Order: sequence, then structure tokens, then C-alpha cells
Amino acid sequence: MNTPLGLKKLNAAFLLFLLATHAWADANTNDPPAQWIDPDTGHRVIRLSLEPGSECFYFNVNPFTPDGKKMAFTSPSGISAVDLATRKIEKVVEGRGLRVILVGRKTGQVYYSQLTNVFAADLETKTVRKIAALPLGMRASAVNCDETLLAGTTVLLDEAQAREEQAREETSNSDSARKSKARNIEERFAKHLTMELFFLNLQTGEMKKFNRCTDWLNHLQFSPADPGLLLFCHEGPWQKVDRIWTIRSDGSQLTRIHTRTMAMEIAGHEFWSADGKTIWYDLQTPRGADFWVAGYSVASGERTWYHLQRDEWSVHFNVSPDGKLFCGDGGGAGMVAHAENGQWIYLFHPELVANTAGTNLSQNGLIKPGVFHSERLVNMGRHDYALEPNATFTPDMKWLVFRSNLSAANHVYAVELKKADAAEAKSSP
Repeated sequence: MNTPLGLKKLNAAFLLFLLATHAWADANTNDPPAQWIDPDTGHRVIRLSLEPGSECFYFNVNPFTPDGKKMAFTSPSGISAVDLATRKIEKVVEGRGLRVILVGRKTGQVYYSQLTNVFAADLETKTVRKIAALPLGMRASAVNCDETLLAGTTVLLDEAQAREEQAREETSNSDSARKSKARNIEERFAKHLTMELFFLNLQTGEMKKFNRCTDWLNHLQFSPADPGLLLFCHEGPWQKVDRIWTIRSDGSQLTRIHTRTMAMEIAGHEFWSADGKTIWYDLQTPRGADFWVAGYSVASGERTWYHLQRDEWSVHFNVSPDGKLFCGDGGGAGMVAHAENGQWIYLFHPELVANTAGTNLSQNGLIKPGVFHSERLVNMGRHDYALEPNATFTPDMKWLVFRSNLSAANHVYAVELKKADAAEAKSSP
């Protein structure tokens, strides 16, 4: 019996759909592709990790050696480093339960903690040395740019409470904890535990503590340029906290970086520019309604706000080493922006709004407004945003590194900022 032409076309299309579905299902249960050209964006994506469960660092934590040649990342079996030119991977530290602090900006050593002990490992020689043994209740979170100071937080609890808090910290990166993140943040915020910041001199062993309070202190980041300036946050539901602060390592100049001007205004996920001159952060006026990436000049207090659309809002933003480009890792439909089509890795080109007000109007204290022009790099439609992608520019500004569960298991990927040429796109699997 002859099959109508329309039915033949339908059967062929259905067969192609089954083959494509099978191919992706196979990738989900085995190794995902080593590289491909994203059909929706035309950009090349490569997989940098080999071990399932591998992840790049948090978006504001430096993973690169000072020469820009290697990048450290984590896996279930420890800490590894990848040569960004050859993509060769070497294991640096074997072990489970390792919590990365950062890659040092001076020596290129990777700093990490295990329980209350803090270590530094050389990415070349794989030599590991213990640099601190902290009391129970202390958590190391940052190393300054000349690698002379270790900073962290102290929770003032009795021994039983401290062990309970430590257990919570150790499980905070598990998949189940990620999926219940909002509830966990509310519960931890409501405890109002007494905390302090500490600064440990790695040369003399002297420790100083400052800023005792009942706010939840978190996300410590030293300036990339000023070894004595620390950025930190008051953690919790953003609409309930004045989040972004700086302090000097001698306890002076405690400064609130952003003050809200309306109810439900939120600001957070703060990060440094590479030169240490600007603090950038996610700003919403109010929460879930209008979206900005805001900048604060440390030297002058001058403010710059770049506007973006709802679908362009991202869990985290980042800035290129030269400060000329930004990126975002998108967001799921159930997140704060409630975007209809927001699951993308984005590249943003910033543009300031031209000032035509003339010279008679004082500009002192006024915000410099701008806008982001977006480019989509990777379709993250298959990504579960319980795992935050944490996009980061490579030092040569040719790639964005991010983590994803696009193929079920977590892996480290990079997307090329330059579009693939026609030949590459045609030959892509």
C-alpha cells in the first residue's frame, strides 16, 4: 500500500526526533559531548572536566593562576587544575569534603579547608602545607591579594552548638541543600547567632577579631588590589538585610555600600572588578520588578547602574578582566525574576546613557545610568538551576567558564565568546 507523502514526512520527522532524544539520553547516562556548537546561539561549548560531579568555583572566587594559564576546580575526589591551552587535567589534592577558598593571586597556590584545618596546595608540585588549625566554630573564607592574611567568621556557640553549625556548613553544598536553599536561609537568618570577623596574619600567626554582631556574616572577599580591604555581606533574605559592607583588616572604616530607598528593594551577590576599584552587585527596585547591575566606586563613592530586561536577569553576574564586558548565568522560571525565557548564559555589552543635561546642573551624587545589550551564548533550557552556573571570564577574555548539569551529572564547561564559523557549525555533533 502506498503511504501518502505527508505521512512519510511526518514519520521521517518523528524518527529524527527519536534519534535526537536517544542521543541526548545517551549523553545524560554516559559521558556528555566533549564539545558542540550551540544550535540556538552559534557559539562553541567545550567540556573542561572529565569526572562527573566536577564544578567550577563560586562566581566571585578566583580560580585562575596569576599567569592565566591554569584554572582550579573541584570534583567529588578532590581538587584538580586544567591547563586552559591544552585542556590537560591534573589532580592537585585527593580527598573528600574539601572546601575551596580561592587560588592565590600572588603565588597561584589553591587555598582550601577541611573541617577546621586550612591548607595551601601548589598546582605545579602538588605540595600541600597546613597554614592554620582553627578552633571549632571558625570558618576560613578569604585570602588577601598578597597572601599575608586569612579572613573568616567566628560563630560564638558552645561546643555542641558549634558542632551542629559545622555539620550544617559541611552539607550546605549537597544537592538536597541546594534545592531547599530558600528555607535554609530563612532558618539560619532567624537564629541571629552572635558572630565576628577574624583576620589571621599568615606570617606571624596573630589573630584579630572585629565587628561582633548578631547578623549573619558571609561571603567574605578581599579586594584584588588592596590587601587590607575586605568586602562581606549580612546574609539572609535580601529584603530583610542591609547586605553589602566593607571593612579594613584593622577593624576600621566599616562601610555600608548600598542603602535602600524603597520597600522591598534588594541588593546582593556582590563582586569586585578585577582592578579592585569597583564593587558590582545585583540590584532590584523593587524585588522581582526592575533589574539593574549596580556599581560603587571605592575611591569616590560614584555609582553606575546598568539596566537589563526581566529575561536577562541572572543568578550571578560577572565582569571581564578589562571591565568592558559583563556576563550572566541566567535563571530558572521559578526564581526571583520569574522570567519567561531566561535560561541562558549571557554576554552583556554595557552602554552608558548620554548625559544631555548640560553643564549648569550639578552631577554630584547622581547615579550614572546605563543599559546592557545582551547576547545569548548557551541555551540552558535543560539545566536545573538548583545548581548555580557561576559564569566567569577566562583571563584572556576568550571564554566564559560555567558549571552545569545539562547532561545530568555536574561538569565544568566553557563557551567561546566568538561565534563559531560556518565550517565548525556544520561539523558540530
